[in-house]
Amino acid sequence: MREWIPISSSAKGRLALRALEDFGGRGFEAVNVVDVAAAAGVTTGSLYHHFGSKVGLYTFVRAEAERRLLDRMEGAAAATRASGGTAAAVRAALLIGFDFATGQGFMRLLGEPHPAREVDPVATLLAELCDGGRTPIAGMLAAAWRAALVAVAEGSSVEAARDALVALTVDDSVLRPR
Repeated sequence: MREWIPISSSAKGRLALRALEDFGGRGFEAVNVVDVAAAAGVTTGSLYHHFGSKVGLYTFVRAEAERRLLDRMEGAAAATRASGGTAAAVRAALLIGFDFATGQGFMRLLGEPHPAREVDPVATLLAELCDGGRTPIAGMLAAAWRAALVAVAEGSSVEAARDALVALTVDDSVLRPR
């Protein structure tokens, strides 16, 4: 699995690293580009040069975080599906994704909806795993997964939120359209 490692000595790399931290912990609305630029040791002009806007910076770092997230979720699902079935694969994907997001401090970055995008890549992946999107279960599971991340960002313990995800009982019969 390829990991993106920004060059922290470059202005773009410092901005991206700072934005991952700020958007991950505080969310899109709470982050100010002036503060991100200052913390990265660059001007806001540099931020706009490299990313065009706050949304551009957010989209850049979120795309990277989601790529890493989806790689892990897909791997967990593939490793589990053969021995445990579809429901086990979905559960493994949700838990591995949750562990990654909380471990990296990306609770708000990955838990909150993207301010300029309608497609939810987690729901899309879950739909592919479940039943190709023929039933609404994937969107519901993605929403619960995101709610667990936001709950952690708002002070719930990681263990309690993870336990809540585990308690979501989904079996293979639910994953077949009726």
